[in-house]
Amino acid sequence: MLKNGNRPSILGTNVLFLISALLLLTLGAKVQHRELYSGLIITEFIIILLPTLLYIKLGGHSIAEVLRLNSISFLQFIYIIFIVIFAYPIAVFLNYISIMIISRFGQVIPSSVPIPSNYQEFIKSFLVIALSPGICEEAMFRGLIMNSYENMGKKKALVYSAILFGMFHFNSQNLLGPIFLGIIFGIVVFKTDSILSAIIGHTLNNTIALALGYGLNRFGGYNQNFDGVNLAMPEMDLMLYGIIIMGIFALVFGILLIKLINSLPSRKTISIGFSNGYNNLFVNTIRRARMNIWERIPIWIFITVFIVWNYIVFFS
Repeated sequence: MLKNGNRPSILGTNVLFLISALLLLTLGAKVQHRELYSGLIITEFIIILLPTLLYIKLGGHSIAEVLRLNSISFLQFIYIIFIVIFAYPIAVFLNYISIMIISRFGQVIPSSVPIPSNYQEFIKSFLVIALSPGICEEAMFRGLIMNSYENMGKKKALVYSAILFGMFHFNSQNLLGPIFLGIIFGIVVFKTDSILSAIIGHTLNNTIALALGYGLNRFGGYNQNFDGVNLAMPEMDLMLYGIIIMGIFALVFGILLIKLINSLPSRKTISIGFSNGYNNLFVNTIRRARMNIWERIPIWIFITVFIVWNYIVFFS
């Protein structure tokens, strides 16, 4: 386990994050517009994963330690599957709230991610849209960023990395859901001390979305694009009823989700630290209070770009 002084610097991590975000909006958007699947591969592996690994290595840190490349038990694997299954409807509900708000003041944009129409397309989509982000994005957010932010304590590392993860999608319609999922993925990484937990969770979440879209498209004549935890836009007079029903389901699933997280077996080497459930994630010893001004500048720039971009896309 890394001590605070041996972690990647917050400033360097924030600069890398800003550069990756800008490349995502420029180079990533260009290659995805040219051809979606190859563009997504370039985005995930060249823009997100490669710089993350290079930064860790060139900084003299161990990739295995920073990313927590540890194994998980079969029991932990089973728990993670059920955690994601119960977290998914909550993420859908949160994104539904975002869509409602945007629909009142701006325009809702259909997803550009295609729905698989046959088995071969589903496998291709699984590899590109589910597995690749599961590996690459988790290496950056629950790996490098969360590890670096542990200099400020586990609670801030968990929440800040999740917020940046949600905003990194540059899509206000798909913001609250990923932030929530980022928090869940961060908790399971802390409890299992393994990035594999987040990779499995992220991949499974995206696979559920693909499977639902594929099933609806194949058996229900569904012809709307389906992206992660995004929903198709229903008629306005049904939205209120929809949010009430979804809210009830989200509440029930949330209660079950908390029970699952509390009972998720912790890694033996850190069992004492997590013996009282995930609340003890928020306890840390030596830590900094906050980022200094230089460390905040890349984040301020990123937030500004995020606001301007989303205003142009959804409200202009």
